[in-house]
Amino acid sequence: MNKLIGIIEKGKPFFEKLSRNIYLRAIRDGFIAGMPVILFSSIFILITYVPNSWGFQWPKDIEALLMKPYGYSMGILALLVAGTTAKSLTDSVNRSMEKTNQINYMSTLLAAIVGLLLLAADPIENGFATGFLGTKGLLTAFISAFVTVNIYKVCVKNNVTIRMPDEVPPNISQVFKDVIPFTLSVVSLYVLDILARNFVGAGLAESVGKFFAPLFSAADGYLGITLIFGAFAFFWFVGIHGPSIVEPAIAAITYANAEVNLQLLQQGQHADKILTSGTQMFIVTMGGTGATLIVPFMFMWICKSKRNKAIGRASVVPTFFGVNEPILFGAPIVLNPVFFIPFILAPIANVWIFKFFIDILGMNSFTANLPWTTPGPLGIILGTNFQLLSVVLAATLIAVDFIIYYPFVKVYDEQILEDERSGKSNDELKEKVAANFNTAKADAILDKANAGAVAEEAPAQNNISEETNVLVLCAGGGTSGLLANALNKAAAEYKVPVKAAAGGYGAHREMLPEFDLVILAPQVASNFEDMKAETDKLGIKLAKTEGGQYIKLTRDGKGALAFVQEQFNN
Repeated sequence: MNKLIGIIEKGKPFFEKLSRNIYLRAIRDGFIAGMPVILFSSIFILITYVPNSWGFQWPKDIEALLMKPYGYSMGILALLVAGTTAKSLTDSVNRSMEKTNQINYMSTLLAAIVGLLLLAADPIENGFATGFLGTKGLLTAFISAFVTVNIYKVCVKNNVTIRMPDEVPPNISQVFKDVIPFTLSVVSLYVLDILARNFVGAGLAESVGKFFAPLFSAADGYLGITLIFGAFAFFWFVGIHGPSIVEPAIAAITYANAEVNLQLLQQGQHADKILTSGTQMFIVTMGGTGATLIVPFMFMWICKSKRNKAIGRASVVPTFFGVNEPILFGAPIVLNPVFFIPFILAPIANVWIFKFFIDILGMNSFTANLPWTTPGPLGIILGTNFQLLSVVLAATLIAVDFIIYYPFVKVYDEQILEDERSGKSNDELKEKVAANFNTAKADAILDKANAGAVAEEAPAQNNISEETNVLVLCAGGGTSGLLANALNKAAAEYKVPVKAAAGGYGAHREMLPEFDLVILAPQVASNFEDMKAETDKLGIKLAKTEGGQYIKLTRDGKGALAFVQEQFNN
C-alpha cells in the first residue's frame, strides 16, 4: 500500500498545476458567484413540491405562481454564469497584464452575456426562446466566456483599441477602449452560431448539448459515477483539493440533471438522473470528502486509545456540517495507508446504493440545490422532497459507511494503542502528511484541545490599536468561518479593534480592498503566490497557515489575535 501511495504521489505536481488552471478555476468561481441564485430558486422547489410527499398538490395556478421566481432565476442561470465566469477569468488574466493596461471585467461580463444570447436564444414572435438560457446552456456559457476573454486579452495586450486623448475623462476613454474587443468578441461568437446552423442544422447551444449527450448518459452509469466520485476522494487523499479538478468538469452536468429531474417530477414521471450537485454533496461527500460523517462518532465510541477518542470529540460537530478537516488531518486519514481503501470505497459505495434506490426501488433523485453545509442526512431528505425512501437511504448509507470503515478504524486504533503503550509516535506518517498538507501539528493540537488540556500559550501583549480587517479564505467558505469566528469572539472579549470575515478563494476579489490582512487556510495555501500578486498590488498583508497551526488558531482566540499582530510586525 505504501508503494502504491508513493507512485500516486509522483503525479501530484501535475495535478496541482491542473487544479490551478485558470479556466477550471473560472468555471468553479463562476458557479460560486451564481450560488445565491441557485439556492434562492431551490426554496420555491421545496415549497412547491415537498407537499406532494404527503399527497397534497397545489392547484395549477398556485403552482405556476410559486414557480415563477424559479423560472426567472434558475431559468436564466447560463446567462448569469456566462457573465460571472467571464469576470473570474478576466481577473485571472489581469494578474499577468501590466497594471496600467488591464482588461475591463465589466465589459467582458457584458460581452459574454450578449454572446450567449446569440448562441442560445432563438428568435420567436415577439421575443426569443429561453430554453437554452438555463442549465441546458451552461456549456455554451463557458464557451462564450472563454472566447470573449481571450479576444479581449489579445486586443488589450496589443493595444487594438480606440485610444482617446489624455484630456478625455478615464470613464469615457474606457468606453471607447472596449468598443473593438467587445465587437470582435460578439461577432466571433455570432459567426460560430452561424457555422453551427449551416453545418449541424441547429444553434450552437443545441449542437453542444447534442454533442455531449452521450457523455452525460455515460456519466450517469455505474462506471461514470465510479470514476468521477472516486477521483474526488483519490485526489484529496494524496494532498490535492479534488473538487478544484473534478467539479468544474461535471458542474454543467450536475445542474442540468437537477433541472431535468425537476421537469420529470412536474410531469409526474420518475426523476432518475443520478449525477446532481445533491448527489455530490450529500451522498458521496456525506460529512466531507471520503464520506466521513460516521468516522468521528466511531473514534469517540469504538476506539480505545485516548488520542483517537479526543480527535473524535473535536471533529464530530464540524464534520456533521461537512467540514471534515479536523478528522482528515487530526487522525490523520489522508495519506494514511490504513484508510486508503475505505476513504475511496465509501463514497463509491454510497453512490452505487443511491443509484440502486433510484433505478430499482423507484426513488426520485435530487431536484433541489441546497447549501453544502447542510448536514448530510438532512440534505438527502430535503433535496429529494421528503420521500420516505430518502429516510431509508440516509440510514442505509450511515450503516454501510460504518461497516466499511469499522475494520480499518479498529486496526488503526490498535496501532495508536500500541504507540501509547510504548510511548512512540508514527513520525513517518506525520512527516508525509506535513509534506503534503502542512499539518505536522494537527494531531497533537486536536489531542490537547479535546482532552480539555489546551495550554493557552500566552502570546505577546497585543498592541493592535487601529481598526484591522481580516479576510480568511478557504476553498468553499466553510473552514474559513471557524477562524473568522474565533477572531471576532476574541476581539470582542479582549476589546481589540479586529474584524474578521470568511470567504471562498475565487470569490474574494471585489472584497480585497476592504481588508488589511488575508489569511489562507491550508486547503488553499498552494495559491499563495497567485494571491500575493493580488495583495501586493493593494498593499495588503498575506499569510498562509499550516493544518495544525490553523486548527490551533480556531480554538485559541487570543493566539489568533497574536497571529494577526505578528503579520504586521514582520
